[in-house]
Amino acid sequence: MDGHDQHIGRRLRQIRQARGKSLAVVAGLAGISTSYLSRLETGERALDRRSLIVALARALDVAPTEITSVAMVPPGELDEDGLVNDVRLALLSVAMGEPRGKALQVSALSARVDQIMAAQRDCRYAAVGAALPGLIRDLHTTLNAGRDERTVSRLLVLTHIQGTQAWLGDVGAGPDLAWQAVSLAQQAAERAEDPLARAVSAFGTAFGLMSAGGFDLAAATLSAAELGTNTSEAMQVKGMLALTSSLVAAARGDRAEQVTALEFATDLAERTGEGNALWFGFGPSNVGVWRMSVALEVGEHAQAAEIARMINPADLPSPTRRSAYWREYGRALARLPRQQDAAVVALRKAEQISPARVHRHPFMRSVLAELVAKARRDALGRELRGMAYRAGLAV
Repeated sequence: MDGHDQHIGRRLRQIRQARGKSLAVVAGLAGISTSYLSRLETGERALDRRSLIVALARALDVAPTEITSVAMVPPGELDEDGLVNDVRLALLSVAMGEPRGKALQVSALSARVDQIMAAQRDCRYAAVGAALPGLIRDLHTTLNAGRDERTVSRLLVLTHIQGTQAWLGDVGAGPDLAWQAVSLAQQAAERAEDPLARAVSAFGTAFGLMSAGGFDLAAATLSAAELGTNTSEAMQVKGMLALTSSLVAAARGDRAEQVTALEFATDLAERTGEGNALWFGFGPSNVGVWRMSVALEVGEHAQAAEIARMINPADLPSPTRRSAYWREYGRALARLPRQQDAAVVALRKAEQISPARVHRHPFMRSVLAELVAKARRDALGRELRGMAYRAGLAV
């Protein structure tokens, strides 16, 4: 990646020019106007929809990650930056069959998993990054020693999806590294022979596939997850799969499945109430945030903002969910007439809760670039430029 890239639009233009394709050709292949593509390249419009990223990648004959890889910023800005390589080495050691950890009692390992999950929920990413490598090594060493295989396998699925994959995504690590965690979770789920473990693995697999533009594969993965709703825990996990299915359907342009899956998740949330089975935080408030994300994926910014106004962020059960709320609300407001100031306020609230989830996410960096292009020289403009600077953008 070129460390001087400032936003996705610039990266998009560089790839198009390297391919020797004109604005008109790429726009036509992607199904958008030439003027809209030009505005995407200059940062005047945010490239924050998975379906559009995939369409442009196909038009340019590149992987979607070639466009979005600009999300990474130079290491050292945040406390957790220096910890990514330790997690990488732990994953590589496991893949080589040499985890080099300690075989421990399941009770001790379970307590450590809970500690990491709580830190991830609370956006304490430096704590997660510091604890993950040792836990990964010890869990796999214990599994290799044949101790409590099913229980340890379930802990591994939870750790690699809700811990490793989620953390790598939040701190801006590459999707290929996160896929290593997903692959290990898939293997552990098979060893666990447990429907809940397989469902958690399917959730992580679907997200990994979405980041690569594999929407059809993601949909197939989710539909293959066999899980009933006979317990509250199962209903909550089933609800998360339904929310993910709705987002995948939005990216695929499948309106019927998008609506059906959201309605099913809403029904389950009404039955479960606010919960936290397997650290998903599923419940009515979480469904509201996902509704915002789905609306944004299909370009319905006004609807996303309207949904946001019906949610009390104070009711959201964790810093992770509250940061997601303000982040998605800011995305919605940024595209509405005369709402740029309100967008800056919302994004600043998201940044205060979790800097990494604003600085490192490709969608958010693209939204910041669009807002900066239109910013006034006033107090809110200074606030916005401060955020953009902290995200590594040129201001």
